Amino acid sequence: MTETTHITTPFTATSTAAEVVDGVDLTGRRVIVTGGASGIGVETARALAGAGAEVTLAVRDLDAGERTANDIIATTGNKQVLVAPLDLADQASVASFTAAWDGPLHILVNNAGVMASPETRTPEGWELQFATNHLGHFALATGLHRALAAAGGARVVSVSSGAHLRSPVVFEDIHFRERAYEPWAAYGQSKTANVLFAVEATKRWASDGVTVNALMPGSIRTNLQRHISQEELDRAIAAAGGTGITWKTPEQGAATSVLVATSPLLEGVGGRYFEDCNEAVQNQPGSRKGVAAYALDPEAAARLWQVSVETLGR
Repeated sequence: MTETTHITTPFTATSTAAEVVDGVDLTGRRVIVTGGASGIGVETARALAGAGAEVTLAVRDLDAGERTANDIIATTGNKQVLVAPLDLADQASVASFTAAWDGPLHILVNNAGVMASPETRTPEGWELQFATNHLGHFALATGLHRALAAAGGARVVSVSSGAHLRSPVVFEDIHFRERAYEPWAAYGQSKTANVLFAVEATKRWASDGVTVNALMPGSIRTNLQRHISQEELDRAIAAAGGTGITWKTPEQGAATSVLVATSPLLEGVGGRYFEDCNEAVQNQPGSRKGVAAYALDPEAAARLWQVSVETLGR
């Protein structure tokens, strides 16, 4: 596979996670899915467990995690579905999780997130969406780097969003200390950060056999939209040209995550952005599809990595 090869697959926007992973044997592989107790996280974990992997649901709500684990065990017959506490907005929680992990890690799915929340700050003063969606996952992945390297050919899945088209990472004021807070701009830059992480992590970790790719799962009605009213959603649709939204089921929404995590077509491939189970083309003005050039910019990716290290005091 050459660096310039554009990845296409037999799968589409309507493919499900189960269809994507059909024929893939993950026996002996260890997986972490953040936010694995809700939304597409559940179906991502179910598909990976169904293929034979040991799956750890990294969740804030342990009761919900246990219920989900029991459901996945019942539907897949795979008893290796575990639950562990993780709050991505709490760096102490992230540190505890990474310290407790023992042995290799073959697949890390950075799936959890918060969308368009009211202005909220962590105790460190960080804007919540950036702190959760990027910094939390950055600390998690870097904290687990040794485990990923030990696996040989490990993959990290960075769940981004088409909302990354709303904003690059505004390095001059990431945490909205100077500019007025706008929920969608904050969400957008955090999702751009998810793509930039894939670019720089692949560059840094490829020699360890670790590749990282980002993806847009599609529009799925889940708890992720809990901060968004129908009126706000209607405004967002109108702002995007009024073309409406094609909603996916959670099983369809999880498909691209599972493809990036398991497809033989992505062996050794990293630093890319996928949507509808195929590598995305560059976004064109006026379109809600594709990937923004600024999200794949290697200079911005290197800068974000350095800023993240400094922010976390690593």
